[in-house]
Amino acid sequence: MDTVNPEEVKRSALKWALKNAFDHDGKAQVGPVVSKVIAEHPGSKASISRVVEAVKEAVEWVNTLDKTAIETTLSEIAPELMAEERRRSEERRLPELPGASAGAVVLRLPPEPSGYMHLGHAFHGLINYLYREKYGGFLWLRFEDTNPRKVRAEYYDSYREGFRWCGVKWDAEKNNSDDMDLYYSYAEMLLELGGLYVCSCSQEEMAKQRAEGAECSHRSMDASWHMEKWDRMLSGAMREGEAVVRFKGDLQSQNTALRDPVLFRVVEHPHPLKGDRYTVWPTYDFAVAIQDAVCGVTHVLRTSEFMFRDELQDQIRQRLGLRNPVYVEYSRFEFEGTPLSRRRIRELIEQGIVRGWDDPRLGTVAAARRRGFTPEALREFVKSYVALTPSRKLYSWDLLYAINRRVIDPKTPRLFFVPDPRRVVLKNPMAVKVSVPLHPSADMGSRALEVGDTVFIPGRDADLLKPGDRVRLKYLTNIRILDRVEGGIVAEAEGGGPEPGLQVIQWVPEKSHRLEVIVPGMLFRGEVPDPQSLSTVSGLVEAYEASVPVGSAVQFERFGYCVKDAAGVYIFTHP
Repeated sequence: MDTVNPEEVKRSALKWALKNAFDHDGKAQVGPVVSKVIAEHPGSKASISRVVEAVKEAVEWVNTLDKTAIETTLSEIAPELMAEERRRSEERRLPELPGASAGAVVLRLPPEPSGYMHLGHAFHGLINYLYREKYGGFLWLRFEDTNPRKVRAEYYDSYREGFRWCGVKWDAEKNNSDDMDLYYSYAEMLLELGGLYVCSCSQEEMAKQRAEGAECSHRSMDASWHMEKWDRMLSGAMREGEAVVRFKGDLQSQNTALRDPVLFRVVEHPHPLKGDRYTVWPTYDFAVAIQDAVCGVTHVLRTSEFMFRDELQDQIRQRLGLRNPVYVEYSRFEFEGTPLSRRRIRELIEQGIVRGWDDPRLGTVAAARRRGFTPEALREFVKSYVALTPSRKLYSWDLLYAINRRVIDPKTPRLFFVPDPRRVVLKNPMAVKVSVPLHPSADMGSRALEVGDTVFIPGRDADLLKPGDRVRLKYLTNIRILDRVEGGIVAEAEGGGPEPGLQVIQWVPEKSHRLEVIVPGMLFRGEVPDPQSLSTVSGLVEAYEASVPVGSAVQFERFGYCVKDAAGVYIFTHP
């Protein structure tokens, strides 16, 4: 190493060890790092043994760091290396749809506006939209709103806004409730053909009949009797619960959906769009069977819990001479510890366990947006992990975190936030203004930190320090701990840059302000809600934070990605 300064080689070894670990899931290897050092300093090849020794020392230290510490250190000493393109796996292609051809695919998004949109709906919408794009097809947004008791006006907009936010575009929109007269005409056709009948049995009697495969006494009445009862239902002469219209199916079928299910019933409740104009409403199966036909739907992409209803809907259409679609069914979208059922979420809100539909622990779209997930991440998640198979899958939040991190990292500014702050009094005051970049590799500008005789560091770091220890305050200086005193630490600023074995920590100057970060955890542990699933971390943040707009994302270094929810309050997105 006669022609190369040994200190330069050590710095090079540290830089390339960090880069190698950054690129390879946190673990550096000696061989590739040695090659990089020699390429940067060709003269060092003459003393290869000493190069290897320096690299081994750097690699050994780097491999003790977690990923956040690796990124933190690399961003200070060689931020240009972080700007290099990371390796990406080849993008998965959507499997072909059976019987599909370009320009001849019609799909539909059929939300029931009975609650706010959740991530399952978002993923379902993205699947349909991606196939619409793949085949140059046509996509309906069709609200399944024929149960007046469940439907509320605000929920329609929840889906419109949610799908738009996800980047889903539809070609036409309609409400199932707009076609009531059409349902009535098809019902009358089936009544005359003997495919439907009016039943006055109680719900308990019907349930027993269907369970036992027994025939209702009204089933064998002639068509004129049923038509007269039907007319009485439409005229309002029959009250809710007095009569229903049932499908004449197969009472012995192993598929219980075919055992004479109810297809029309009286509902004495105003509809948010139709008011009191109608009291006889079709059930889901009849309305969707008709709508899929009249909308020309060629392929129904939906979750597998509806699979047993396919045969019933097909039979309704067949008796009316309508075309059946092709079904492509896949497992529901479920995340660990997070209910997506609207009924279950509504119960949690009513019980006061969560604080509304946008509680950051929930899997609603409103909660995901508030917490800082991006439409790009949802789309990438669908393309990377969703398989069109009915086998049940329970997804880990870590998968979505990893994709979202990849999306937001290049455009998210870094700031210093110090949880549970401890005072560090510098025996030799700095009295400097430090210019710190807002991003280690993207050109986002910088912010200034004014330093005097006092800084604050995280409590978790301060509690481990003792006199004689040394740490690096990122972008500022190395310090040596002189003494621990009540409420903090006395230290000496030594200057210098990053060193192997020297921990790098974030800090804030004395002119900083208080901040709270809401940290959502997993809402359920098994079947029981976790009362500790929402916590708050308090600390100090640098003054620049006040200029961050509400709704914007930042990365608090060595803490995680967060979104500004209100002045002085952030929500933790993920590490």
